[in-house]
Amino acid sequence: MSTIRVSDDVKKRLRDLKRDDESFNDLLDRLSRSEKDVEAIAESLSDINDGDLGERMDDAHDELSESLEEREHE
Repeated sequence: MSTIRVSDDVKKRLRDLKRDDESFNDLLDRLSRSEKDVEAIAESLSDINDGDLGERMDDAHDELSESLEEREHE
Protein backbone atom coordinates (compact mmCIF):
# COMPACT_ATOMS: atom_id res chain seq x y z
CA MET A 1 0.00 0.00 0.00
CA SER A 2 1.30 3.47 -0.90
CA THR A 3 0.49 6.96 0.23
CA ILE A 4 -0.24 9.72 -2.26
CA ARG A 5 -0.08 13.33 -1.14
CA VAL A 6 -2.63 15.72 -2.65
CA SER A 7 -3.64 19.26 -1.83
CA ASP A 8 -6.88 19.95 0.03
CA ASP A 9 -8.41 21.33 -3.18
CA VAL A 10 -7.59 18.16 -5.10
CA LYS A 11 -8.94 16.00 -2.28
CA LYS A 12 -12.21 17.97 -2.32
CA ARG A 13 -12.57 17.52 -6.10
CA LEU A 14 -11.84 13.81 -5.75
CA ARG A 15 -14.38 13.54 -2.94
CA ASP A 16 -16.96 15.19 -5.22
CA LEU A 17 -16.23 12.62 -7.95
CA LYS A 18 -16.28 9.64 -5.60
CA ARG A 19 -19.40 7.51 -5.59
CA ASP A 20 -21.00 6.70 -2.24
CA ASP A 21 -19.95 3.05 -2.41
CA GLU A 22 -16.35 3.79 -3.53
CA SER A 23 -13.13 4.15 -1.65
CA PHE A 24 -10.59 6.67 -2.89
CA ASN A 25 -8.61 3.73 -4.27
CA ASP A 26 -11.68 2.56 -6.21
CA LEU A 27 -12.22 6.09 -7.54
CA LEU A 28 -8.64 6.44 -8.75
CA ASP A 29 -8.79 2.98 -10.31
CA ARG A 30 -12.02 3.88 -12.15
CA LEU A 31 -10.67 7.22 -13.36
CA SER A 32 -7.40 5.74 -14.57
CA ARG A 33 -9.20 2.95 -16.44
CA SER A 34 -11.66 5.38 -18.03
CA GLU A 35 -8.84 7.40 -19.59
CA LYS A 36 -7.25 4.27 -21.02
CA ASP A 37 -10.61 3.10 -22.36
CA VAL A 38 -11.13 6.43 -24.11
CA GLU A 39 -7.65 6.23 -25.63
CA ALA A 40 -8.33 2.70 -26.87
CA ILE A 41 -11.61 3.78 -28.46
CA ALA A 42 -9.94 6.78 -30.08
CA GLU A 43 -7.19 4.57 -31.50
CA SER A 44 -9.70 2.12 -32.95
CA LEU A 45 -11.67 4.96 -34.55
CA SER A 46 -8.58 6.39 -36.23
CA ASP A 47 -8.69 3.47 -38.68
CA ILE A 48 -12.24 4.27 -39.81
CA ASN A 49 -12.82 6.64 -42.72
CA ASP A 50 -14.94 9.63 -41.59
CA GLY A 51 -17.41 9.20 -44.46
CA ASP A 52 -17.72 5.51 -43.70
CA LEU A 53 -18.36 6.21 -40.02
CA GLY A 54 -21.15 8.65 -40.83
CA GLU A 55 -22.77 6.11 -43.12
CA ARG A 56 -22.52 3.41 -40.46
CA MET A 57 -24.08 5.72 -37.89
CA ASP A 58 -26.95 6.56 -40.26
CA ASP A 59 -27.55 2.85 -40.92
CA ALA A 60 -27.54 2.06 -37.20
CA HIS A 61 -29.96 4.93 -36.55
CA ASP A 62 -32.32 3.68 -39.28
CA GLU A 63 -32.21 0.12 -37.93
CA LEU A 64 -32.94 1.31 -34.40
CA SER A 65 -35.82 3.48 -35.58
CA GLU A 66 -37.34 0.58 -37.53
CA SER A 67 -36.96 -1.74 -34.55
CA LEU A 68 -38.67 0.75 -32.23
CA GLU A 69 -41.52 1.28 -34.69
CA GLU A 70 -42.07 -2.49 -34.96
CA ARG A 71 -42.19 -2.82 -31.18
CA GLU A 72 -44.69 0.03 -30.97
CA HIS A 73 -47.09 -1.83 -33.26
CA GLU A 74 -46.86 -5.17 -31.44
